[in-house]
Amino acid sequence: MQRSRNDVWVGLFVMVGLVAILFLALKSANLLNLSFQSDYKVTAKFDNIGGLKPKAAVKSAGVVVGRVESITFDDKTFQARVTLALESRYAFPKDSSLKVLTSGLLGEQYIGIEAGADEKVLAAGDSLGSTQSAIVLENLIGQFLFNKAAEAGTAPSAAPSTGKKK
Repeated sequence: MQRSRNDVWVGLFVMVGLVAILFLALKSANLLNLSFQSDYKVTAKFDNIGGLKPKAAVKSAGVVVGRVESITFDDKTFQARVTLALESRYAFPKDSSLKVLTSGLLGEQYIGIEAGADEKVLAAGDSLGSTQSAIVLENLIGQFLFNKAAEAGTAPSAAPSTGKKK
């Protein structure tokens, strides 16, 4: 009888440990959100979202104020349409701007909100027009190399000196 009781406690302890590991894995992978605040949804269009993914953070002044709910492609404007779920306790002016930013040099991407100055605040279903696309590292390197090649090709070439006087 004593052995079976110990087995039950050990089994229960192992189950709690597995649930804790699962919780930590989901939380660290940014797949679990335990916010019980109500939210409102707004949309924005971007020319390039880089590696932005659904469930990515939406931050303002470094504070998470919402999450990316969905990302779709608008085949009429050829832009990415991003739906954001912002917590209702945060009210942003209608003229706020959005940027796709990166945590660190090669970290995960998120949306940054810079508050505007409009007196009217965003409501459910609104669309933000002022957006800045992601900076793609490959494009920056390509532009740098192209500029360096253009500088090298247009530089005046000096005539080789033979050391003889005419």
